[in-house]
Amino acid sequence: MALVQGQEVWRPTQQRQEQSGLWHYMNWLRDSRGRDFSDYEALWQWSATDIEGFWRSIWDYFDVQADGDPTQVLASRRMPGAEWFPGTRLNYAEHIFRQASDQRPAIIARCEGQTPVEVSWQQLQRDVGALAASLRGLGIGRGDRVVAYLPNVPQTVVAFLACASIGAIWSSCAPEMGVSVVLDRFQQIAPKLIFATDSYTYAGRQFDRREVLDEVLQGLPDIAQVIHVPGPLFGSDAEHAAVPWRDCLSWDEATRHAVPLQFERLPFSHPLWVVYSSGTTGLPKAMVHSHGGIVLTHLKTNRLQHDVLPGDRFMFLGSTGWIVWNLMIGSLLAGATVVLSDGNPTAPHDDALWDFIDQYQVSIFGCGAAFLIKSMKDGVSPKKGRQFEKLRAINSTGSPLPLDAYAWVYESVKGDLWLASISGGTDIASGFVACAPILPVNAGEIQCRELGVAAHAFNEQGQKVVAEVGELVITEPMPSMPVFFWNDESGARYHDSY
Repeated sequence: MALVQGQEVWRPTQQRQEQSGLWHYMNWLRDSRGRDFSDYEALWQWSATDIEGFWRSIWDYFDVQADGDPTQVLASRRMPGAEWFPGTRLNYAEHIFRQASDQRPAIIARCEGQTPVEVSWQQLQRDVGALAASLRGLGIGRGDRVVAYLPNVPQTVVAFLACASIGAIWSSCAPEMGVSVVLDRFQQIAPKLIFATDSYTYAGRQFDRREVLDEVLQGLPDIAQVIHVPGPLFGSDAEHAAVPWRDCLSWDEATRHAVPLQFERLPFSHPLWVVYSSGTTGLPKAMVHSHGGIVLTHLKTNRLQHDVLPGDRFMFLGSTGWIVWNLMIGSLLAGATVVLSDGNPTAPHDDALWDFIDQYQVSIFGCGAAFLIKSMKDGVSPKKGRQFEKLRAINSTGSPLPLDAYAWVYESVKGDLWLASISGGTDIASGFVACAPILPVNAGEIQCRELGVAAHAFNEQGQKVVAEVGELVITEPMPSMPVFFWNDESGARYHDSY
């Protein structure tokens, strides 16, 4: 099938549109707010102009749990420095566990070379509570930075949610990153504790990271405690002694004692995590996102744009050093089961990940466009011998998806599939332009601008342009814009970056 740019390749049925989270939200706006929009573009126009009305509707529609009065949405509209929902207090992890259910697992994890595992909501809550209590016992509390040198495994999710529950600030790097790359990031924020693995597996090989982490620790003098998350080389308690790091506590010790999980409600703008730019133009920018901003944005993005529904299984292929990991964990806010994949997706054979997606009934699969292109070039035929009964959407990001890859997906994966090309950034931990479940898919095109994102193209004269190449400009504030850059007290680096 040869496609041309802009050719329609998929259109949602009326039934599918009406079952979407976005359709329900639009009906709620009509019934509760008296706002009746004829199509997505009209809804977007309102959301990008009446930003206070839109974000208050997101707060109310998703019944955000907080202390304080949310009446004042914006105390300041300046960019950077917008102040959202002043006087309110909430917690990201608390909103995650509102979705706890004994009807579905919280996590399914595929780790190369191992049997996939499922983590129940009960187990997740138990482990997060135990670890949060251990962190408090180690003197970690609100505002302290906690970092992770971990792969995409369930323990990483537990560690992140434990930090969020007590108001500690999370930051992570993938274990394949080298010493200088890690220190360029972590040294900026002076962490007090690190979660670290000794090894990881990729393409059938096990990589020992003990010496790398030892060098990292030498460059982080404020680290008072290491919590060892066992990798494939040193997985037992007996082998824990072979890990040479100072002030080291095993994962089993840190999570041994069950303690009821408690959530500390924090100011809306309290830092949730620190994420980093690529560092191609200098030291990576250490961008801080807030509890409140991420709760609102990831509810909106996952539920309304990506149509993540309770009971879905959401998987995004990426490491703990890529912002899509954060977005994927945010799908727990929507009641999804998070599906983790660690290791080489094409091991032990080219279509190994497609086997897993089919067997574990993944509903929404996200990946870099490069993975789809590689599958195509390797001659993989995912639909051969597989039904993909539950798979209804693929999100492609990181680079443009060429027309022949669009054709390959519909011919070789599944004909009835919402193939959504999306583009966002670490800067906002979500999408600028992305997808909507009530719109058709045209080959080589992104479906829409995200709700609440006043995205425009500007020419060199600073004028908005349409159907012309221009610079992407966001003209109104968003809750998930960085609260600040770390070690940028004057705000000069933040201001100069945009």
